[in-house]
Amino acid sequence: MHIQILKGLSEIVDDYDLFIFDLWGVMHDGITAYPDAIKCLQTLRTRKSSEIILLSNAARLSSSITAHLTSLGIEKDIYDALLTSGDVTASIIADREKQQSHPRGPRYFHIGPERTQPTLDACGGQEVILEDAELVICTGFFREEDEVDSYTNLLKSALTLDLPMVCANPDIVIHRGGKIIPCPGAIAALYEELGGAVERFGKPYPAIYDSVFSNLTKISRPRAVMIGDSLITDIRGARQASIDSLWVGGGIHTKDLNIQPSGQLEPNKVQEVAEQAGECPRAILPWLRW
Repeated sequence: MHIQILKGLSEIVDDYDLFIFDLWGVMHDGITAYPDAIKCLQTLRTRKSSEIILLSNAARLSSSITAHLTSLGIEKDIYDALLTSGDVTASIIADREKQQSHPRGPRYFHIGPERTQPTLDACGGQEVILEDAELVICTGFFREEDEVDSYTNLLKSALTLDLPMVCANPDIVIHRGGKIIPCPGAIAALYEELGGAVERFGKPYPAIYDSVFSNLTKISRPRAVMIGDSLITDIRGARQASIDSLWVGGGIHTKDLNIQPSGQLEPNKVQEVAEQAGECPRAILPWLRW
């Protein structure tokens, strides 16, 4: 299937009523918001009666992400809702405990930074030492400068105890201000490689999309489109959720696509990169813009 190359979102805007936007690589790079992306949502808000939902693989709760977005200049009035993989993780773990009549919640060992504590609080349960845990919840690295391999011995110990892992952010890496930063998904991938069982919440896995359509909107999936920069998370997740997708090339795949400073895309390169990932979004544009 041919991937249409667009100059801006306006070319397909009339085909949808629900617009789901990825954040990192589409709206901002973790440090700076993209002015054209903000203008695009502002224009969409004023020119079309539609719903706008932001969807993030952040392990933190949406309440803390909202504050960060506001600090970047992405104000709450340009979107209707924000959902994170941290929200979904907490909701599912808490609901499971209720269904199993375990009001105390799970005993878990946490791998991740202190800033994700609100996500753990929302999960319920009790943080314990590894030997007393029922599962491992991974929300990130203890320290940002850590290398994935430095967790090998810890993960082997968890494997010896036959502990399942819940990963609250499936991303392997992100680009922050031009730097490549490893994500919780890298730890989960290593645990799986060692033989551990891992359950992931977030794109491209179905629970986060199901939560959108169950809790945040009444618009049907055929009238929804996912706009994201990652073929592996955003575009694949949209396909598996049976919704259309629009690929923003100037994110994590910038180098793969050889995008020119002018934003020009090479049709053959677009097809090649997408086919290598086994995905075929409806269309691509260099950056999110109207």
